[in-house]
Amino acid sequence: MEAVQTEGLTFEKVWAALMETRQHLEETGRKMEETDRQIEETSREVKETTRQMKETDKKIGYLSNRFGELAEHLVLPSIQEKFNALGFTFNKTGKDIAIKDALDRYQEADIDILLENGDFAIAIEVKAKTAHKDVERHKERMAALRRWADKNKDKRKFYGAMAGAIMTPAVKKYAQKAGFYTIVQSGDTVKIDVPEGFNPKKW
Repeated sequence: MEAVQTEGLTFEKVWAALMETRQHLEETGRKMEETDRQIEETSREVKETTRQMKETDKKIGYLSNRFGELAEHLVLPSIQEKFNALGFTFNKTGKDIAIKDALDRYQEADIDILLENGDFAIAIEVKAKTAHKDVERHKERMAALRRWADKNKDKRKFYGAMAGAIMTPAVKKYAQKAGFYTIVQSGDTVKIDVPEGFNPKKW
């Protein structure tokens, strides 16, 4: 039987294999270092993006508040006169009224504008852009106002109104269906939009 010839290992071949392995390990190490560097860079970019988003949110909140103030100043000067033209006899206009809970422990709601006389009051919520959720929140505010009035033996009837520099037809209809007067921008002033058959809710 013929013997199988095998090539013997030499020092040079072992050394060459070790050097090749070392080269592969060094290359792998460089790639891992590059990957770590890219991960750190990505992490820095994510942190910077997060910081910028927070800053943007802060600016949007500030602008939203400023627009809200602008809308309120648009409504306040003439709104008592406009409601009186509908048959009310309001003789007092208040702004930023705080409503406490039944035990006077904390502020339960706040009212942007409150028109008053001896028999009625209208709580007006002012928004730069009125949304459905604002209508729902005003329902809660009106309920809080009624509880506060009952606690203080105030027998007057309360109406609610929504005012917005921007109010879509859908939101306006939604507010009116909830029993709220709707106040919309008209040129440099505002108007009370009272549709035919509108029945304002009393609280």
